[in-house]
Amino acid sequence: MRFGFEKLAQDGAARAGVIRTPRGDIRTPAFMPVGTAATVKAMMPESVRATGADILLGNTYHLMLRPGAERIDRLGGLHRFMNWERPILTDSGGFQVMSLAGLRKLTEQGVTFKSHIDGSKHELTPERSMEIQRLLGSDIVMCFDECPALPATDKAVAESMRLSMRWAARSKEAFGDRPGHALFGIMQGGVTPELREESAEALKAIGFDGYAVGGLAVGEGQEAMFGVLDYAPGFLPEDRPRYLMGVGKPDDIVGAVKRGIDMMDCVLPSRSGRTGQVFTRHGVVNIKNARHQDDPRPLDEACICPACRNYSRAYLHHVFRSQEIISSMLLTWHNLHYFQQIMSEMRAAIADGQFEAWEAAFHAGRAEGDIDPL
Repeated sequence: MRFGFEKLAQDGAARAGVIRTPRGDIRTPAFMPVGTAATVKAMMPESVRATGADILLGNTYHLMLRPGAERIDRLGGLHRFMNWERPILTDSGGFQVMSLAGLRKLTEQGVTFKSHIDGSKHELTPERSMEIQRLLGSDIVMCFDECPALPATDKAVAESMRLSMRWAARSKEAFGDRPGHALFGIMQGGVTPELREESAEALKAIGFDGYAVGGLAVGEGQEAMFGVLDYAPGFLPEDRPRYLMGVGKPDDIVGAVKRGIDMMDCVLPSRSGRTGQVFTRHGVVNIKNARHQDDPRPLDEACICPACRNYSRAYLHHVFRSQEIISSMLLTWHNLHYFQQIMSEMRAAIADGQFEAWEAAFHAGRAEGDIDPL
């Protein structure tokens, strides 16, 4: 079975469809929980699946450093290693290397850098990134790119984008012919329409199974990000999935889908769960606040996740304050469930031609704020 994408419905620019892979279908719009080091922190793989996730994201940079791609390959590949038999997307490592600006050296060939773990030296090139992702056995492989932090000058963004396009061509050549596995190109170009279009044309000339909108959610703010998404997805092929990397907050996700994005990922729901920040239909709840300590009500009376079905706000406040591991487990489960619920509701709304009405109700519910204290 080969990789494929089918668009099933469209409402405005918002699209609903399915990505077909040998390891299972991915319903779109799709949110991918992040399993940086071969685990979604505080979650069992079967628990992640129970939230509604069809696909996880793994991180090339972190896995190449520890435990090592060759070791994972010897142990049967990333799916077996982490006990997740459904699709996995791996990023290229480019974003993490960008964040190591003080520890890296960038050339036409690639990037040399020092490990943040032990200071050991490594080189990451398009060819090595493709090799690592092949060893991991990921279903969706991302091209190796360079992602400049914003704000940056147009000259710097243009030079970086053109380097990424040259790396994209090398990534495609190194990827080779791998039936059942997909390679996605990554559009760059900052917030400049002309550069975004140039990048998209270069990627289409190379030819990819899917296309990512990269270089956003890196400090430019939501207004600028939406400004780019108002036009950038339209530069990409209609018959391929579109992936917005590293996004985001619930409002960001809904705004991205509204503008034609099919896939997203972010550490936010799991990271926030570990720090006591909870996302609900009525906005954000900080479970650490004292107002919850005597509250017998659930986080969200309409939610069916284990945290809401079986535990009170008072209990969740207590275990968070006591630094009990179950706090991270329950709050992360709730957040991931909420994010997947958003995706499910958007897919249904698009199919019914009711996305605009759903979006209005979504924003109205969050604007209400949390329930009043007792």
